[in-house]
Amino acid sequence: MSLSLKDAQALALKNNPQISVARLTALAAQQVTREVRSNLWPTATADLTAVDSDPGTRITAGGLSNSAIYQRAAAGATVNQLLTDFGRTTNLISSANLAAKAENQNAVATKEQILLAVDQAFYNALQTQAVLTVARQTVADRKTVTDQVGALYKNKLKSELDFSFANVNLAQAKLLLLDAQNNENAALASLSAVLGFSNLQNFQLAQDTTAILAPQGNVDDLISTAFAVRPEILSLEFQSESAKKFQTAERDLLLPDIRALGAAGDTPVRNPIVSSSYWAVGVNVEIPIFNGFLFTARAREAALRAQATLERLRDLRDRIARDVRTSWLNATTAYDRLAVTQQLLEQANLALNLAQARYKLGLGSIVELSQAQLQQTQAQISDAQAGYDYRLALAVLQYQTTGI
Repeated sequence: MSLSLKDAQALALKNNPQISVARLTALAAQQVTREVRSNLWPTATADLTAVDSDPGTRITAGGLSNSAIYQRAAAGATVNQLLTDFGRTTNLISSANLAAKAENQNAVATKEQILLAVDQAFYNALQTQAVLTVARQTVADRKTVTDQVGALYKNKLKSELDFSFANVNLAQAKLLLLDAQNNENAALASLSAVLGFSNLQNFQLAQDTTAILAPQGNVDDLISTAFAVRPEILSLEFQSESAKKFQTAERDLLLPDIRALGAAGDTPVRNPIVSSSYWAVGVNVEIPIFNGFLFTARAREAALRAQATLERLRDLRDRIARDVRTSWLNATTAYDRLAVTQQLLEQANLALNLAQARYKLGLGSIVELSQAQLQQTQAQISDAQAGYDYRLALAVLQYQTTGI
């Protein structure tokens, strides 16, 4: 399966279960707002009641009143409407709505984290494939040298020490190849997992051909941008506003609660003493007087939690400023390493050519040649990794500022 970076990102957004979890959690949070808003609507219930009793009996235990029980069958309805609770329900609705917005930002943050994980896995897989290519070429080159030295050793033109060094170098190259193959499989496994596959996928990864540009020069501007658009900050800001609204709602528990009540119905089967129909309306004012300081404690708890949310927001801003600055430094260093690793590779190739020429002329030792081979292999690996390290560093910097 041929896979580019954009294809991988789209596939992860479609298949990764963490995306679905975040989206469903945000949708569930929106239903909380509807749940709280339902308190502003009237509640209506229908009742069907049938009673059989001894005539003239009363309930004389279990209560303060002596309620008479009459034989009857009746149907009726009851309506209950909140008139005002002096803003408590409104504040609860605002709090729930802000909490839902916070969950939406959490869903965005989860999406950004998955996209960053895709970039990391994709570039890591490309990097391991590049190192694998270097390892295979190293094995081939060192096998050629080993064969040449072995032929010279058989003809008594080189010593056994030279042949042993050549075999050691070949064995080291084979170990490098084994590690490179294992790292490639592990990288493809990580990429498959972040794309939402439970088993290993054999992807044919397309090279990222976007131009390599230097990172932005002013890190303070990047930090300001991150403060404005990072979904984690927006989520905590919504949570802070939600906590303030909830604090106000908890304080409003000390205020009265005024409700209108209404009931009506018909009693087709009844005792003659019972009327054939009934209706009643009224207003109930509930005034809290004392409940063991429960409402005061709840208001204080809400206030303290609101303050804690503000402190978490301040801490998050500090951490994001640190992360943006660190990512910018890493990207700048990775960009500078591109030229250095290229120069290192050129010098290592030149050194190896000179060492091979000296060894063929009998002017250099096998140790000198082995050292040149090792340096070239290390330079090739560093050069292969440098480009992907920089692209990944840019992806991390973009994630820390504006999102991927």
